[in-house]
Amino acid sequence: MLSINRKTFRIVLSCLVFFAPSYLLPETTVHGQAKTELAQPAKPGDSSTQTGSTAAIPVPSTTTGPTDDSDKETIRQMLRRIEDLEGRIRELEARQAQTAAPTGTGTATAQQNAATEGIDSPAASPTNTNGGQGAIPPVAITHDDHQDLPNGPPRLQIQGFADVNFRATNEKGRNNSFFLGQLDLFLTSRLSEKFSVLSELILEAGEDNAFTFEIHRLLLKYSRNEYFNLSAGRYHTSIGYYNTAFHHGSFFQTTANRPFLFAFESRGGILPLHNVGLSLTGRIPSAPLGLRYVAEIGNGRAARPGARPVQTVVDENNGKSFNLGIFARPRQVPGLQTGFSVYHDRLTRPGVPTVDQTIMAGHLIYVNDRTELLNEAIVFRHAQAGRIFYIPGFYTQFSRRFDNLRPFFRYQYVNVPGDDPIYRAVGRRNGPSVGVRYDLSDFVNFKAQYDHTGRRRLSALDELILQLSFTF
Repeated sequence: MLSINRKTFRIVLSCLVFFAPSYLLPETTVHGQAKTELAQPAKPGDSSTQTGSTAAIPVPSTTTGPTDDSDKETIRQMLRRIEDLEGRIRELEARQAQTAAPTGTGTATAQQNAATEGIDSPAASPTNTNGGQGAIPPVAITHDDHQDLPNGPPRLQIQGFADVNFRATNEKGRNNSFFLGQLDLFLTSRLSEKFSVLSELILEAGEDNAFTFEIHRLLLKYSRNEYFNLSAGRYHTSIGYYNTAFHHGSFFQTTANRPFLFAFESRGGILPLHNVGLSLTGRIPSAPLGLRYVAEIGNGRAARPGARPVQTVVDENNGKSFNLGIFARPRQVPGLQTGFSVYHDRLTRPGVPTVDQTIMAGHLIYVNDRTELLNEAIVFRHAQAGRIFYIPGFYTQFSRRFDNLRPFFRYQYVNVPGDDPIYRAVGRRNGPSVGVRYDLSDFVNFKAQYDHTGRRRLSALDELILQLSFTF
């Protein structure tokens, strides 16, 4: 649109250059010119008399000296003005190009705020500051940063994320192979000063090598002020920290994969990380320590065997899940972030008593330009027919950036009782992960990661993952 406006602008200015002098001449000069032209008949072959020709600009023969100098000066001023305006257009075009690929400092701040407030944003770690997890990628993609057109319809903006991997494992029945990760199309559009839309469309290949398409997030957001932000649609639940700091797209993560506790439902995760309903977030007025709240209500997670975990259209029961959380990020300690949340739902399975599920999650995070320290603990409580089952789990992750290189270490643990009514097949899983991330450019990074996972009554798993992740 900018290029079209520039062409139109040049045409208008050209017209002004040719026609403005006649309007800027003194009235007496114009009258005198008219009389002169009436007294002088057109000469044969004069361009003003040719059919289909453009009439020549009349030059007043009755004016001399100062008037001619004034006209020339006026034209020179107009030409200088045109040059100045064209320079401003070039400057605006340069700014527009910078907006398409901005620096990462603003992204780091916006994404860290989003993670703290429970506001949906693309997956990103607040540890990055200059182009990758060793530095936060330089692509500003939070929908709060997008600008709407001044006087026009909403403008859709698309950002893509993808990764290519190689995995070697000793797991029985699984061969070493190259594989594609998720193709994440992140869409945003600002509808007005207070309304915006956010969506994540995921293309992913399964174990049968067939691609599936799914809308993982689709939100209409109303932002009245910093105290009240309401979203409606399919969202990432604000259970703990990781799920709202790192969405789809491994490009932003330090590691090649997510902690097992925060694995997505389609990959065997046990947390309800997606939900359909309403989400309310904001800052608590006059509260100390930068306190923020989150309140969510939705359909919850399906419990029937073989059902898709995320209940996007149909709920298994009339009850609704809810999640309440509070988060703090004190200004006195930049980079420190802590919070607690409680999630509740009722899981209905045919032929068995309903399971009352409560999930309590707490986190302690410290991040800055170089250091990343993530700590989260989660406890499930399942109540069924007078029996109580607890599932404890946690992970801790530390990394340190050295220029473009970021080595990392993670330890994770989850222990599901063998008689748990919902997740008994998961069992106990625990072990370390070590690796390194190297930022090849602002938009491409490479990760090498080794995982060792112990399992109850099963042999341990060893896995090596090599990953190229990128944004476009």
